[in-house]
Amino acid sequence: MTRVFNFAAGPAVLPEEVLREAAEEMLDYNGTGMSVMEMSHRSKAFEQIITEAEKDLRDLMNIPDNYKVLFLQGGASQQFAMIPMNLMKNKVADHINTGQWAKKAISEGKLYGKINVLASSEDKTFTYIPDLKDIKISDDADYVYICHNNTIYGTKFNELPETGDKLLVADMSSDILSEPVDVTKYGLIFAGVQKNIGPAGVVVVIIREDLITDNVLPGTPTMLKFKTHADNKSLYNTPPAYGIYICGKVFKWVKKLGGLEAMKKRNEEKAAILYDYLDSSKLFKGTVVKKDRSLMNVPFVTGFEELDAKFVKEAKAAGFENLKGHRTVGGMRASIYNAMPIEGVKALVEFMKNFEAENK
Repeated sequence: MTRVFNFAAGPAVLPEEVLREAAEEMLDYNGTGMSVMEMSHRSKAFEQIITEAEKDLRDLMNIPDNYKVLFLQGGASQQFAMIPMNLMKNKVADHINTGQWAKKAISEGKLYGKINVLASSEDKTFTYIPDLKDIKISDDADYVYICHNNTIYGTKFNELPETGDKLLVADMSSDILSEPVDVTKYGLIFAGVQKNIGPAGVVVVIIREDLITDNVLPGTPTMLKFKTHADNKSLYNTPPAYGIYICGKVFKWVKKLGGLEAMKKRNEEKAAILYDYLDSSKLFKGTVVKKDRSLMNVPFVTGFEELDAKFVKEAKAAGFENLKGHRTVGGMRASIYNAMPIEGVKALVEFMKNFEAENK
C-alpha cells in the first residue's frame, strides 16, 4: 500500500495511526462483535465513546465547566443560520469579512437581522487580516463574528478584536486544535471537523451555558435550537456516530503527542519549512501578508496559470495530492493540518525546488 501526501483543504488528511486503529476495530469494536457503524447510539458502548470524546476535547482545550460541548450535524454552514437563530436577540450582529466563509455567514445572517460589516480585506483578495485596533463595535450588536482561520486564502487572526462586553463568536473549522485557545474569550466556538479533526459529517460547538435558552427567533426548528442538543447531550436524534468515534480517536492522538502546546510547536516547525522556501524562491511566492499567515493553509503561485497547472499535474504524479488552489483564487494551496507529517512538507519543498530548477 502506498499512502500519498494529501494536502487537501477538507475532507483532509487523518493520522495514519488513527486510521489503522479504526481498521482493526471495523468488524468488532471493543468486544461488542459489531462495528461502531452498526451500533445503537443509545447503547452503553456508544455512550462511552461520546462521553470520552467530550472529556478529551475538554482536557485538550481546557474548556471551562460553564461551557457545553455539542457534537452536531449540518457542518459549519448550518451554524451560519443556527447562530443568528439562537443568539440574535436584538436582530443585529457585527461581522469581520476575511474571506469566502465569512461572506457566507454574513449572507445567511442577513436572513435573520441586520449585519454590520465592521472591517473587510476583500479589497486585496483577502490576503490580509484588517487592522482592528480602532474598530467600533455596534452598541446594539448581539455578537461579533469572525472566521478565525481562512482556509481558502490562508490568513489567520493572530490578535482578536476587542469586543468589550459583546460576545465573540468564532468559526475555527480549519485551525481548531492547532494551538492553545483561551475558550473564555469566546461566547461560542464552532468547527466543521473535516479539516483538522475527523471525517466530514460532524460539527463541534463549544457554547457558554448562559447562551443556551428557549429565547430564540420565532420559527426556529427544534433541531436548530442549541437547547435541544444541550439538554440531550448531543443525542436528541441519531448523531453522526462513526464520525464522533473517529474524532474521539484523534483527540487521544493529539493528547498522546503532548497536547496543544506540542501541536503548536510542531505546526510552526512545519509551516516554517514551507514559508521559508517560498520567501527564498524565485519562482513560487506566497500570497499572504507575512504577519497574517496561517499555520494550516498555505496558498502560493508562480504568477503564470499554465505553470501553476503544470506544477499541480506533476506534483500529483509524484504523490502530492490536492495542491490545486480554490477555484476563486487559483494557483496552489498546501493544507498542512495537524495530521500532515513533517516528512510530507519536507518532501513537497524538495519537489518544489526541483520543479523550480527545471522551469527557470
